[in-house]
Amino acid sequence: MNIIRIEVRKKPGFEDLELPRYMSNGAAGMDLLAAVEEGISLQPGEIKFIPAGIYIALPPGYEAQLRPRSGLALKNGLSIVNSPGTVDSDYRGEIGVIMINLGKDPVLIHRGMRIAQMVIQEVVRGRWKEVGELDQTPRDSGGFGHTGQ
Repeated sequence: MNIIRIEVRKKPGFEDLELPRYMSNGAAGMDLLAAVEEGISLQPGEIKFIPAGIYIALPPGYEAQLRPRSGLALKNGLSIVNSPGTVDSDYRGEIGVIMINLGKDPVLIHRGMRIAQMVIQEVVRGRWKEVGELDQTPRDSGGFGHTGQ
């Protein structure tokens, strides 16, 4: 397992909130906390930006992916609209999560609530090579559901 150093700064007024952390030894993602002054109600079908109260400096060649927490998804129907959200290595703004309530009931997002997971990934960049023909495969141009599954 590789470990990289990530510089982080807390948003003023939210120094009491813990930094994102892994909740178990085998966890792939760190839990992000809601950095809100008071509770925010997320109505069914509603989308809101929920700030995490941190600013980070990822090393070049890395990204942070923001993913839903499975427990919130199962129990409350909470998800992330642009899942996974991507934080690029050159972004220095506040980290936040674009959440949606897909459930049937309103959900209260409170200060310090674990709202999402942040997974750090290495980035591989592609370079285009234009060709006249592509190699053939058994699937070839078969689209969605082409195997009948």
